[in-house]
Amino acid sequence: MHRFMRIFFYLLYHPLAFAYDFVASFVSFGQWKNWGQSILPFISGVDILELGHGPGHLQRFLSSRQLVLFGLDESMPMIRLAKKRIGTNQKLTRGLAQSLPYKSESFDSVVSTFPTEYIFQSHTLSEIKRVLRSSGRLIVLPAAFPNQRFLKWLYKVTGENPDSLNENLKTKIILPFEDAGFQCEIKIIDVKLSQLLIVIANKA
Repeated sequence: MHRFMRIFFYLLYHPLAFAYDFVASFVSFGQWKNWGQSILPFISGVDILELGHGPGHLQRFLSSRQLVLFGLDESMPMIRLAKKRIGTNQKLTRGLAQSLPYKSESFDSVVSTFPTEYIFQSHTLSEIKRVLRSSGRLIVLPAAFPNQRFLKWLYKVTGENPDSLNENLKTKIILPFEDAGFQCEIKIIDVKLSQLLIVIANKA
């Protein structure tokens, strides 16, 4: 299954990038954009880097605010889609999060919504910490639970009660950030019958 998902995401981010918005809207019951915007209250500062900007929805939304925006994505098809959506003047770069092409202490906040497993890798977190300023913050939206029916099914399958499952999930997700030297907290946000899990990692 893990190998299948890796292949699926590769296809969706590269040759099938044109179908990304449809797939994202389908799996989120039309809430994909709203889910992404849920990180806004946690952004601090002015200089913002988005990792894995995809087709540019969050970049477009943030561009209406008084922010200095940068975006990085490994997929050239996604960069083309984003530039088509938000304009070619945006500071979008092709690259890998494990080797960020930015100077140290360049950003107040780094954000990433629904990234793949790269966001938990030590090389990625080390690079993010490097480019963040001393009071900088990393905000990651790694998971969403679409509805209460799904959560009840998950509780039944795991045999755990909601509180213990939430704590186990939090521990598993937050550990890589703490190992990288971030001071972390997790927020659970309710959005239209969905629950979003947001990691707020402050540079220690």
